[in-house]
Order: sequence, then C-alpha cells, then structure tokens
Amino acid sequence: MSKRIPLIAGNWKMNKTATEATELVQALSATIGKESNVHVVLCPPFTALERVSGLLEGTHLVLGAQNAHDKVSGAFTGEVSVVMLRDLHVTYVILGHSERRAIFGETDAFVNRKVLSALEASLRPILCVGETLAEREAGKAFEVVKTQLEAGLAGVNQAKSDQVVIAYEPVWAIGTGKTATPAMAQEVHAFIRATLNTLFGIEAASRMRILYGGSMKPDNADALLAEKDIDGGLIGGAALEAKSFTELVRSAARSVSR
Repeated sequence: MSKRIPLIAGNWKMNKTATEATELVQALSATIGKESNVHVVLCPPFTALERVSGLLEGTHLVLGAQNAHDKVSGAFTGEVSVVMLRDLHVTYVILGHSERRAIFGETDAFVNRKVLSALEASLRPILCVGETLAEREAGKAFEVVKTQLEAGLAGVNQAKSDQVVIAYEPVWAIGTGKTATPAMAQEVHAFIRATLNTLFGIEAASRMRILYGGSMKPDNADALLAEKDIDGGLIGGAALEAKSFTELVRSAARSVSR
C-alpha cells in the first residue's frame, strides 16, 4: 500500500471578509502554494468562495466549503447546494461539523444525505465525527464515533469510499485549548480505521484519510502527525494566520519523510 498523502484543511468558520481572505490566500500562496507533498485545502466562508477560487489558480492549494445542503435546488432560503459549490470549483466540503450538529441540530441522517449528495456532485466530503466531554467521561467515545460513522456513511459505495475524508474532532478539544494526547488521538483514529475496514474492506479503508480536528497547532503537530493513523488535520483557529497554518503544512510535509 502506498503511503497516504497528508491533508491539511483550514476551516475558517465565520471569519474573514472577501478582502481579508484575499490577503490571507496571497500570503499562503507565497509560502506553501507550490507544496506538492501535502494536500492543502482552504475552506473560507461562502461569501469569499468565489474570490478565493480565482486566487488559487496556478497554485497547489485547493478550495473547500464549510457546509452544503443535501438538495441541489429548491425553496431553502439561505442554503447553498453542492451544484453551486462545484460551479465555483470547490473540491472538498466539510459536513457534520460538531458546531452544525450542536448549534443547528443536524442529525446523522441529514449529514448522511449531504454526504451522498456531495459524492453525486463529485465533491469530496470531509465527514466530521467526535464525542463530547460528557460522552468521553461516560466511556462512550467509541460508541458515539461508531454510530456517527456508520450513519454518516450509509449508502456510500465502496468504489467512492476513498473520496471521503474522515475528521475526528473531539468536541471537548475544539476551541478550548485542550488537545487529546497523540496516544489518545491515535487510539480513536485506529478505531475509526477498524470501523472503515468493516464498512468498506481493508484495502479501501487503507486509502481513506483520517484527520485530527481538535486544536492541532504548530507546537503539537509533529507529534500528532507521527501517529500511524493520523493523516492530517482539520484546522480551526490556527488556519486564520498565514504563519501558523504554513507551519502546520510544513509539519505534515516532514511527516512524509519519516
């Protein structure tokens, strides 16, 4: 099996105007725009997608979106469809983020419909799974992750499975400054890999990338990315500054040679 290429995705959340996005992308293009050993995905807010799309031409950076509706069109005020994203040359889309689940009430079934809709539109879903602090302390981390994985991936064809990226985001480590130790993160990543083995077979699962999405920063990235089943990161706060995000991408590049 060939080694999985690391993926570092920057989730900007509700930050950066189109003007501010231009400045950040220009800075990133200058430092990591030609990086070929890492897949780098930038996920700006919807209002900056078109601007960023144009700025990424001629670089190795690719465009991602933070969400999508499961329907391709219709009376869904304020929503954005996968077809609209494809028209802007979006490649990846984050689905099922813990903030979407907790704040906007997205269910596993709704997330699953989004995953299937994204794949149908030739988008690559980044499916987020992860437990809350209460669930971890109750010993239910694996149970929660397995349920979200199985439900979120229901109906996904084995032939398209490697187009899906999984992001493990322990909810208790997002924006809190807390981080799972590399050993803790690897334990869950290994469990996710085993679950994917069951769902799609060992060969297909071995090609699927699993990202860590709980406060990965320049000072802990090397240790996290050294783990066998951690294939990159879904980055929040550290993605909003060119210097910190560049350092994370370079950390991922170093992991390739280890």
